[in-house]
Amino acid sequence: SEYGGETLHGPAYGPTSHSTAASSTPSSSSAFRHVVPSRQIVERQPRMLDFRVEYRDRNVDVVLEDSSTVGGIKHILENELQIPASKMLLKGWKTGDVDDSTVLKTLHLPKNNSLYVLTPDLPPPSSSHSGALQESLNQNFMLIVTHREVQREYNLNFSGSSTIQEVKRNVYDLTSIPVRHQLWEGWPPSATDDSMTLAVSGLTFPCHRLTVGRRSSPVQTREQSEEQCTDVHMVSDSDGDDFEDATEFGVDDGEMFGVASSALRKSPMMPENAENEGDALLQFTAEFSSRYGDCHPVYFIGSLEAAFQEAFYGKARDRKLLAIYLHHDESVLTNVFCSQMLCAESIVSYLSQNFITWAWDMTKEANRARFLTMCTRHFGSVVAQTIRTQKTDQFPLFLIIMGKRSSNEVLNVIQGNTTVDELMMRLMAAMEIFSAQQQEDIKDEDEREARENVKREQDEAYRISLEADRAKREAQEREMAEQFRLEQIRKEQEEEREAIRLSLEQSLPPEPKEESTESVSKLRIRTPSGEFFERRFLASSKLQVVFDFVASKGYPWEEYKLLGTFPRRDVTQLDPNKSLLEVKLYPQETLFLEAKE
Repeated sequence: SEYGGETLHGPAYGPTSHSTAASSTPSSSSAFRHVVPSRQIVERQPRMLDFRVEYRDRNVDVVLEDSSTVGGIKHILENELQIPASKMLLKGWKTGDVDDSTVLKTLHLPKNNSLYVLTPDLPPPSSSHSGALQESLNQNFMLIVTHREVQREYNLNFSGSSTIQEVKRNVYDLTSIPVRHQLWEGWPPSATDDSMTLAVSGLTFPCHRLTVGRRSSPVQTREQSEEQCTDVHMVSDSDGDDFEDATEFGVDDGEMFGVASSALRKSPMMPENAENEGDALLQFTAEFSSRYGDCHPVYFIGSLEAAFQEAFYGKARDRKLLAIYLHHDESVLTNVFCSQMLCAESIVSYLSQNFITWAWDMTKEANRARFLTMCTRHFGSVVAQTIRTQKTDQFPLFLIIMGKRSSNEVLNVIQGNTTVDELMMRLMAAMEIFSAQQQEDIKDEDEREARENVKREQDEAYRISLEADRAKREAQEREMAEQFRLEQIRKEQEEEREAIRLSLEQSLPPEPKEESTESVSKLRIRTPSGEFFERRFLASSKLQVVFDFVASKGYPWEEYKLLGTFPRRDVTQLDPNKSLLEVKLYPQETLFLEAKE
């Protein structure tokens, strides 16, 4: 709404728990049967049944008496879905035989029911039509509403998914003209039902002008109102005198088109005696979005203690103020505060950047008592008593909390009778106080972290030094162990070679004497170090005997080769089973030992 030129965003109301939930999505809508209250007091109130009817990508909520018939549901759906009742197959009944004449009471249905519509004889909708509808639902309409009696103009912003009913209830909040007493001019002829969304009502986009005034006589008849104006939405669809008598039957200003007030009663923001605060906040957020749209503060889902933890107990740079929103459905200020102040984009953005926002519903006495107990525990009895003494019409309340080292301080308690500018100023003032404290906390935290970093660096340097000493000691131990192992291997190898040498030495045939009658070969062998050793062999001895002799001197033929001088040849390549005579090492020869590569 616009007060003195200020543009306020709507919608301000969610009509009922059924229609609001449906209108929160582009594909949902609501339909109610028109029930005109009787002029006589009846003994038994009719039982109202709720039906959620699904058709393709749409959901339609229908509320009507159990004395109605199945055909009555189809009649409502025919107007809502623009589908002939004869083409509908209404499915989802728990019982078998159901036709259009079946009375709902005979089906013994529960309070809430789910049905679905099949239209096998109708072609599926074109994607272009559904796309255009979706685009219209996402558009924002500017309604310029002129209050006739005071000549005051209001600029109202509504999304295409908002309903005509929401507009009228918003205007009631601004002008104090009850919906049943509102006389309208300017609605398009196609706007035939208050549950219709603005996107399909035929309004001029993006701006449409309307005029509203108060009926001159509350007992005005349908014929009189039709004579005054041909606009279908100038008056409610029920007779004026019926509305005047409606108070006798408990009908209040929220009743429209003769629908029982229970059908239009809002769902509670929070379940009574909620055991889990997180679940209660989930319902609160969903109901808040359903009533006031998706542009609203992001409510923290969790207990109040968890909200404290999130806001106050992180690093100093990451800390935020805590904003506690206390809702009350019975306060006359609630709808305006929520829709026009709390859902203003500037407020939503500022809260998102600087605050953790937590909410609670004070409407039910049990929930109110529970919050006062939490308030006493966390903020003290003074703050709890302050909230306890607040009257209903002073709600909603907005508490600004700042966390301190030893306690939590309430910086501000903002009542619902405020403006967007005043609310923003008080939020900014709280932020100034918080920012000063935060800078001190950041300085203290930085100094503490610097000291801790120095200590950590010293501890790390000491740890590294110990680790280096340990690594060095372990390396030395490994090196000594490796040397010992290699020495052991070397000794074992030497012992093994010595054993082989002795074995070969003992296995050699005796050296023949010079005066032997057999042919004797005299061999002179030079070692790599330049030393010589000589021995006599029988010319008939095998070459292997020479190899064994050389090996017994410490030069195994696997490691050394035996070379002849003339011609130069590698004796170790000759057949070791041949005799010295055969390999021409007779009668004498000088050989050289040379290590193999």
